[in-house]
Amino acid sequence: MGELKNCPTCGEFFNYTGIREVCNNCAMNEEKQYEVVYRFLRKRENRAATVERIVEATGVEEALLHKWVRKNRLQPAMFPNLGYPCDNCGKLTNQGKLCKSCTEELKSGLRQFDAAKEFRERVANQDSGTYHMDSKKK
Repeated sequence: MGELKNCPTCGEFFNYTGIREVCNNCAMNEEKQYEVVYRFLRKRENRAATVERIVEATGVEEALLHKWVRKNRLQPAMFPNLGYPCDNCGKLTNQGKLCKSCTEELKSGLRQFDAAKEFRERVANQDSGTYHMDSKKK
């Protein structure tokens, strides 16, 4: 059973079942817009079009293009200049939630954190070592 939600596009109530984020009317409108964009991109001269050029030529919102690329309806392998914004910096990417530079920065930070943690553990283990002293009586 679905839950009652407001459509983020038009504000109407609809039964959200987890399949679509918008109401049926808006979903049909999005599908028509997708067909316009797809017909535009199928032309050989438009395959390398940027997001800005597609928005200008078709009138489709940039957010919808990003949504379709994120859901693999428009595949960057076929249309190399398409992508969606990185969740961290906003630079266009076409896989995952982060661009390559943000991913590398995050990995570098994690490696640095792991190295620091390992160093702290080694220092803690050295401090808790047992010392033997030879006590001589005079």
